[in-house]
Order: sequence, then C-alpha cells, then structure tokens
Amino acid sequence: MADHGRADGGRADQGRADHGRVTTVTGRGARGTVAQRLIDDHLVEGEAQPGREIGLRIDQTLTQDATGTLVMQELESLGLDRVRTEVSVQYVDHNILQADERNAEDHAFLRSAARRFGLWYSKPGNGVSHPTHMQRFGIPGRTLAGSDSHTCAAGSLGMLAIGVGGLEVALAMAGRPLYVRMPQIWGVRLTGELRPWVSAKDVILELLRRHGVKGAIDRVLEYHGPGLASLTAMDRHVIANMGAELGATASVFPSDDAVRTFLRAEGRESDFTPLAAEPGAVYDLDEEIDLSSLEPLIARPSSPGNVVPVRKVAGRPVDQCVIGSSANPGLRDFAVAAAMVSGRRTADGVSLDINPTSREILQDLTRGGGTFDLIAAGARLHQSGCLGCIGMGQAPAVGRNSLRTFPRNFPGRSGTEEDSVWLCSPETAAASALTGVITDPRDWAADAGAAPPRITLPERASVNREMLEAPLPAEEALAVELERGPNVSALPEFDPLPDVLEGPVLLKAGDDVSTDEISPAGARALPYRSNIPRLAEFTFTRIDADYPRRAAEAAGQDTNNGHFVVGGDNYGQGSSREHAAITPRHLGLRAVVAKSFARIHWQNLVNFGVLPLEFENPHDLERVDTGDVLRLDGLRDALGAGTTASTDADTGAAADSYGTALRLRNVTRGEEYAVSHRLSARQREVVLAGGIIPALAAANTAR
Repeated sequence: MADHGRADGGRADQGRADHGRVTTVTGRGARGTVAQRLIDDHLVEGEAQPGREIGLRIDQTLTQDATGTLVMQELESLGLDRVRTEVSVQYVDHNILQADERNAEDHAFLRSAARRFGLWYSKPGNGVSHPTHMQRFGIPGRTLAGSDSHTCAAGSLGMLAIGVGGLEVALAMAGRPLYVRMPQIWGVRLTGELRPWVSAKDVILELLRRHGVKGAIDRVLEYHGPGLASLTAMDRHVIANMGAELGATASVFPSDDAVRTFLRAEGRESDFTPLAAEPGAVYDLDEEIDLSSLEPLIARPSSPGNVVPVRKVAGRPVDQCVIGSSANPGLRDFAVAAAMVSGRRTADGVSLDINPTSREILQDLTRGGGTFDLIAAGARLHQSGCLGCIGMGQAPAVGRNSLRTFPRNFPGRSGTEEDSVWLCSPETAAASALTGVITDPRDWAADAGAAPPRITLPERASVNREMLEAPLPAEEALAVELERGPNVSALPEFDPLPDVLEGPVLLKAGDDVSTDEISPAGARALPYRSNIPRLAEFTFTRIDADYPRRAAEAAGQDTNNGHFVVGGDNYGQGSSREHAAITPRHLGLRAVVAKSFARIHWQNLVNFGVLPLEFENPHDLERVDTGDVLRLDGLRDALGAGTTASTDADTGAAADSYGTALRLRNVTRGEEYAVSHRLSARQREVVLAGGIIPALAAANTAR
C-alpha cells in the first residue's frame, strides 16, 4: 500500500545547506540563562533536568476562538467557578469570517464564558491574539500558557510563553501546574546588524534553513548577544513567534531597553522588569548568527523548513502577496511595505492584501499616512485578524504563487487544496507585488532607485482598549448563563484504555504530517470546531478522504476495539489544536505508532486517551500497511509498571520514561515490532483512564 504523505518524501528541509549547521553541544548543562531563571521561579513540581517532567505555575493564559470553545467547555466540566490566574484572555481572531450563523454563535458562547469564568474578552476585529496580548498584557518575568502554538511569541518580552493544548490551558486556569518535559536551553548568539532590505523574518528563516521543522523539539531557543541591540521588541516577536515552526517549547529574549521602550509606548512602563542572563551563562547547545551576513530568504511550498535565498527562485510569477499575521505583526512591517509602494502601483494581476494585526497598529499606520499609501497603490485592506493565515478567506487560485508573511504554508492550510504558498518578509512581499514576480527587495531597489525606508516608530502608540471587555466581578459572574447555540455540542465521553487493543491500521502517513492535515482549518471545517461529531467528518480528509467512513465501519465491527494510525517523523507538527486528537479519538482511534512526534500533538493525544508509541526500529514502519491488523497485549500492566529512568540517545538527557519496550504484534503479517512510549507516571495514569477529564473524575471519586 502506498504511504499517504508528502510527494517529496516528507522532507521539510530540502532547501537547507548542511554546511550551515553551526550548533555545538556544550555537554555542561545550562545555568544562569534567562529561560532557566524563568523556569526556576515558577517550578512547583519535579526537577529541572532535561528530559524530566516538570510542573510550572502559570501566571497568564491566552485562548483564541478556534480552540477556546473547547477550553470553555472543559472549564465547565472541571466545575471551575473562576479562573485562578493573574490574567486570562479570550481572543476572537481566527474565525471572524461570518458566512453563516455558526461563528457568530460561537462568539456569543465565548463571550458568555469569559463573563462567567472571569476572563478578559477581546472582541472580533480587535486584533490577532499574540501582538494584542503583547501590547496590553505581556509582562517580563511572567509565564504564559496559550491554546495556540504561536504563544511562544510572548518570549519577545522576556516571558516564558508555551503553546499547549486547550485542556492544559483549562487546567492552568483552574490553578493547576502546566506539565512539560524539561527542555534543553539552546543559546542563539546574535552578532552584527541586519543590512538594508533584510529584516527579522530572515533571521528565523535562517534558523529554519539550517535546522528544519523539527530542529528545536524539546528545546527552548534563547537569544542573546550584541546583535540584540538593533532589534526592537516587535522584531523579536517575529523571531520568537516562528520558534514554533522549529518545534521549540518556547523562545526567550531578555527584558532590556528594547522591552522598556515598547512598554513605555504602550503606556505600561510600570510593568517593565529587567531580566538578563547571568555573566558567563552556560547553554546546553550553542549557536551563532551574524546578522550582517544574512540575505532575504523565502520558504518554498509547502513547508516552513523549505528555505532558500530569494534570488534562487526569483522571476517566478506571483498572483497574491499578503502582509500580516502573528509572524509579521508590527507597525514597522506594514510601514515598510507602505513606504515601498508609495507613489507606485502594484503589478497587473497581483492582489496585495493587508491584514492589520491589531486596531492599534491600524490606527498608528493610518496616523502616519501608511494606510493611504497602501490603498493608493492598489492594496486591499482587511479587518484585524488572522484571516488567510488560518484559511479563513484569501484562498489563492490553484497552482498560482501566493507570497505571505505568515508562519506556515502546510499543504491546503490556505483553504486551497492544491495551493502554492511561500513565506517571506514584508520587504520581499512588497517588492514582488510591485514587479509581479518573486523579487529580492535589493534587486527591486537597485532597479527602482529606491533607498531603504527609514521607519520612525511613534514614542506613544495609539492605545486602543475599546474592544476589550474586562472580567465581571465575581458575584456578578456567578449569575451568568452560558449561551450555548445548537452548534456547540457536549464534550465526548471517552472510555478507559483496554488491556488488549486490537484493530486495523486505517491510515499510514509520511513524515511531518501536520495537525492541519489531521483536522483541517479553513472556512469549511473551522465553523464546526465546537461540534465534535460534525468536525470529525473532516478528519484526515486531506490525506485520505475515505478515512471517516472507514473509521465508522471499523467501529461497528466486533473483532476490534479501536483502530491504529501509523506515521513517520515529527507526526502532528504545527497547530496546537486539540481537535486533531479529539476527532480521531471520537472516530475510534486508540493508538498512534510513529517514528517520532511533535511536542504539542503528542501531549494532546495523551490528554484524550490516545496511546502515542514510537518504533524502536524506524524501518519497521515500512513493514506495516494500511489494513494490517495490529495488537497490543497486557497494556494495563505494561503502563502501570514503575518508571525507569533512561537516557536520550541523541542528547544525553535523562528521560522520565518506562524503560522496557512494548511488543506490537502485526496479526496480518505474523510479525512483532518493538515500540516504546515516553510517558511519565502521571501521563500513564491519564492514558489508562481514557484522558485527563476521566482521570480527574476517577481521582475525585476515589477521594
């Protein structure tokens, strides 16, 4: 049977030059770093040793509407009266395309839940969660857990910000620790200064060029060095945001004068706290980037890791250029594009789309004249929100090149199944919109006789709080009823893991399968994010359109008690949406066996009682086909056994995992394979119970 995966064999790094790798493993253990200090200040359980599970106290939470409806239902299931965090904010930024009643109903539900449980509520059109949170709520030294993988962007302010599944955010709101595997601290030393026409987006694309989409799994990227002096807080946001594309647990910058300047402009200088690494700080891994050596880069379709110099692909025709998203959200990013197109006209046949990332940024851009320059040049101005980044509108034509300043270009994420999406800086997008072909901005400037734009940011931003609703007083909040429309279904109830698991392999996936391919985003599927039975009908359909039907058939057979999915490396990369675990589980998925997993999706599988296993011999994946019947025996004894400390072969880090491999039997072929898990003792209890909510219910019953 043929694998369902990438036509390129799953390689996300085919544009990367191996000679670009400059990472060294110090072997000394991290100490004195900003990330270590943040972790130590918030550690409530476990030992901060790489590979061990630790529990962190969470100060702030962030939820957005594509994931937030489930979070609010989970708060209800947990019986929470009011959030226990310092600040929790519910943003509506993803599903603001209201083609029918469903999104509007979900917004009403989210607002009622924010009022009931004591959250701030950011109304539709106020802005993308990450830059808006940075403007209004981010505080150096705090921890932030968000039900969005790009939550790591807040590391630009000296926060420890981690993207996780919605259920973990709900538990953090309830005052429980956030559990993560203690990451290694990867120090990235920046030197030099960016040259004209090169910007912060090219810095993170350079890291992706070197290391691909799984280069920072179970690692924190901590940036330091003299090169920081030339990067504003919002420049750092660009870099921190796309740490998610490397698989990083978090991205961290120091809190320094750039952060103070940003907070002062936002009217929040009193929130500033200096935070820096100690002199002589030691990192688990070291890397260096000379900013002055960088050139404009671009990620080719269809992976953020498929990075090449812009000049290598220059001249290809362009139909669409989109500027915005959490990956280029700053006023500077829009102002540069406005200055480039000022007095000029976009090329025939090109749509230049501008997606402001917050109303505040739109106000400042307008106040400086940039909005008028863009409109006069032929740009299309949209409302503040994620929009095309999540496939909610702006879908490109099939096979036509779309250049975007977005963080991701996974297949079909744009809303067009056979899309051709490229990721680049605002400079490259604007230059290409003017020429009609992919263009290095340096070459455009030389031809046009254009000098590099000199952008002066306002000392005081146009602070806009008009679309933020503050939490209700506690007594008033208790009287609020949740406004549950017909599209908001109840959370599914999941049964415990059986002792013997036998069932067919319903899907075989390749490397780097994203959560967008497991549970699609876009205008067709996302309106059902609150309706699990309906959303389940879209599960895996980008890989195999017949999967939901076959899952329903398998669930009706007495010869099995669930089904399997097998996959390659980095299974489940991308979005933190827990729908990619819940909807397959709703259809009967009980175990995923892969070569390796992306961090957030691996945890989401555990949270909903799906057993994540890894092949001890990666070549065994080749011996399993769709339709093979697999069997696991004695699971309750195997997962209930004591934990044995083991060592990660690649990093030398201690790993809190059960040391004995399980035996996976291929009944169809008469073969057995060694597979293993990386579950802590706590996580094994969760999987055995069928998920976190059943595990908590069982614990409450026992008490």
